[in-house]
Amino acid sequence: MYGLSEKQFRLLFSKADRQKGITGTNLLVALERRLDNVVYRMGFTNSRTQGRHFVRHKHFLVNGKRVNIPSYPIQTGDVVEVHEKSKEMQAIQGALEAVVRRGVPQWVELDKDKKRGVIKSLPVREDLTMPIQEQLIVELYSK
Repeated sequence: MYGLSEKQFRLLFSKADRQKGITGTNLLVALERRLDNVVYRMGFTNSRTQGRHFVRHKHFLVNGKRVNIPSYPIQTGDVVEVHEKSKEMQAIQGALEAVVRRGVPQWVELDKDKKRGVIKSLPVREDLTMPIQEQLIVELYSK
């Protein structure tokens, strides 16, 4: 779903397991905080794979700096925007038009005209509507 390799997923799981709180929820929040997922959630891309590709090609700025690492963890208050030279890209414009039917999460504030978004808060489990049973993931990786 998130386009991670087994090694990346296992590393993310071990980080989530070391954090305080529920491991499954920590894992899902960590997955949602990845930059490639955030640009998808904001509506700048049509898929997480496309988001990963566009991040790799430096089409996005985080707090005014170019970031080309798809796994970059987004924090509360971060500003994610489309790079000035990339604002006229047909793929980004098309994705922003389609965001109306997909919707933007509550933890993201989107300004479609400026092609930028602000992270209001970190996502919580209730914000994630995907049918994921994180308890099964925790049981599998805890072996």
